[in-house]
Amino acid sequence: MRIRGFVIRILQQLLRDKRTLALMFLAPLLILSMLSLVFNSDDYDAKVAIVDLPQQLEAKFDTKDFQSYASPDKAMKDIKNGELDGYISFEDPTSPSIVIEGSDPTVNGTVMKKIQTLFPSNSQKLSDQIEFVYGSGDMEMFDSFGPVLLGFFVFFFVFLISGVSFLRERTTGTLERLLASPIKIWEMVVSYVLGFGIVTLLQASLISWYAIYVLDMMMEGSFFNVLIIIVSLSFTALTLGILLSAFAKNELQMMQFIPIVVVPQIFFSGLFNLDAISEWLSWIGPITPLYYAADALRDVMIRGFAFEDLLFNLSVLIGFSLLFIVLNVAALRKYRKI
Repeated sequence: MRIRGFVIRILQQLLRDKRTLALMFLAPLLILSMLSLVFNSDDYDAKVAIVDLPQQLEAKFDTKDFQSYASPDKAMKDIKNGELDGYISFEDPTSPSIVIEGSDPTVNGTVMKKIQTLFPSNSQKLSDQIEFVYGSGDMEMFDSFGPVLLGFFVFFFVFLISGVSFLRERTTGTLERLLASPIKIWEMVVSYVLGFGIVTLLQASLISWYAIYVLDMMMEGSFFNVLIIIVSLSFTALTLGILLSAFAKNELQMMQFIPIVVVPQIFFSGLFNLDAISEWLSWIGPITPLYYAADALRDVMIRGFAFEDLLFNLSVLIGFSLLFIVLNVAALRKYRKI
């Protein structure tokens, strides 16, 4: 009888907690659906061009799946703009050269397979004439995924720690006492962001240093630029964590935001090729902070981009942080006694 009473009490408690029920039943379905859509998407069709194809060879090759360029300079420009994955040049018809963007080993392989359809009997010879704009032929998957994973783990831990820490400020009564003081809400939010931000800066620096110099993650650009990106992402995660903690009553409810807010971002951050994902789902990426941070990190760590090339992605991350600060101010007004 006592066991039955305990079971009934636990069930009643769960039924009253709608958020936990949603997490138990809906969150796994959401994540599994995303995994299914990502892994069951169409194979990526590499964007490959043929440059300076002689007229006498046009009838020999099946070029319907290739773009045509008159000069290698235009093809190289489109590679750097992300509009082309690679090209084969016939400036010297006796020894065609291949240029591949190179930042993604999976795409590199797809480009080579497509080019090899033109020369099925000379694939080995072609492999000796490849030039990589970024990366190299020895580039490993960890080098490609590393920048994305670096951004994800920084975002995850900063979001979790800041959210739980701010939640404790509220549950212990510290926040209520501060709200009862003459301090303005925006001053309090900025103070919390800057206070947590100092620790966040140290954490981001340590994680970045360890990933690059201890794990030997590929690093073609400036470590300082990586720090700027990571710190910008950290402040975005920090302000978002503080914002969502205002809607949580305990640490468990704070953890419940992770499958909904944090985990889906990894699918749209560049870890998987977004060009192969369904169009009706790919719109999620551009509204997530990790999408821009991962793109900027890959630009620096794999492509060696300079600071001025990162301004757009950094501006978006700063914009996210400012938006979350404004929403934090609005969310905290309900706790201030009038």
